[in-house]
Amino acid sequence: MTTPRLRGSMTATAPAAPSSALLVLLPSLGSTTELWDGVLPALARHPGAPRILRVDLPGHGASPAAREPFTVAELADAVLAVVDEVGGGAFHVAGDSLGGALALELSITAPDRVRSLAMFCSGAAIGTPAAWAQRAAQVRASGTASVVAGSAQRWFAPGYLDAHPDGPGGHALRTLVEVDDESYALCCEALAAFDRRGDLAGVRAPSVIVAGAHDAVTTPALMRELADGIPGARFVELPHAAHLIPLEDPGATAELLTSASSTEAGMRVRREVLGDAHVDRAAAAVTPETAAFQDFITRYAWGEVWARRQLTRTQRSIATLASLVTGGHENEFRMHVRAALRNGLTRTEIAEVVHHTALYAGLPAANSAMAILREVFAEPAESEESHG
Repeated sequence: MTTPRLRGSMTATAPAAPSSALLVLLPSLGSTTELWDGVLPALARHPGAPRILRVDLPGHGASPAAREPFTVAELADAVLAVVDEVGGGAFHVAGDSLGGALALELSITAPDRVRSLAMFCSGAAIGTPAAWAQRAAQVRASGTASVVAGSAQRWFAPGYLDAHPDGPGGHALRTLVEVDDESYALCCEALAAFDRRGDLAGVRAPSVIVAGAHDAVTTPALMRELADGIPGARFVELPHAAHLIPLEDPGATAELLTSASSTEAGMRVRREVLGDAHVDRAAAAVTPETAAFQDFITRYAWGEVWARRQLTRTQRSIATLASLVTGGHENEFRMHVRAALRNGLTRTEIAEVVHHTALYAGLPAANSAMAILREVFAEPAESEESHG
């Protein structure tokens, strides 16, 4: 096995894009970086849009053809090499189909590099080894032109090509014919050997898993199962799309990519304020029914409000403690007493917040809060719970 040479292209989606924010976009088998063309303008409309690095697969687009076998892990190494060429560091990553498998592989093997993960119509294992071997043999015998008709059925929702006769779908199918036959076949064989289903619990990056309702390859049921296996992952099903969501619905794709990066930012703040132990417990307790709510908390409470710079963390802790005493939210109050200590408030200052709040929230609420203070201050180390 060998690590293939890949090439990519950089795009600054906004003039003020922060140099530290990088989003890596990876295409599906048979498509090129053009898969993401419609997504870039939509991303550019969001404040703080990142720099974009789009990377082509072997023998696709700008990347040279491959002649030696490679694994998905080696493809992931090749992607990291391109990232390092543009400055390295941590990055957000998203991919469709094979690109999504690559993104997952990066999240597992380079967890310190991946800030957020978005997988479109992909999986920890895709298809069957026999089906991929058959596809590889077909392309070696008859070229990528022989899979155009099948790809047209798999890639797009019913009626999409008829409704957009001159749109990007037809161009994508014409591009498929230009893909190097042997490189395509080698990608098929890499997918045949790819299986990360036993490693999903180790993914730590905030993740969004996106299915197309009309996708017969990586079906919504399979994508939901994938999301259930990744701690805290958010699952989204788009009703009018099939297998090439970034091409079929670039606007929704951009929104989902933005939410993935917001989740990452929120998770970082959440860990800084509440501590790793608390957040790890909360992530471990996520169920399919609570995953969307946890994502909501992370993105809006921590990624939006707590991340604002108009107040310091200690000031936000004061406001939060007073609000929780007033509302009688004892479990949340207990958690935020610990957070206030992490944010730099002293025990005396926290007690004074409760004392002051008693004037406006009432003595019974403040008395209960004082009892909780005594319990938390007596704890030997950071402890339990709640969902914040």
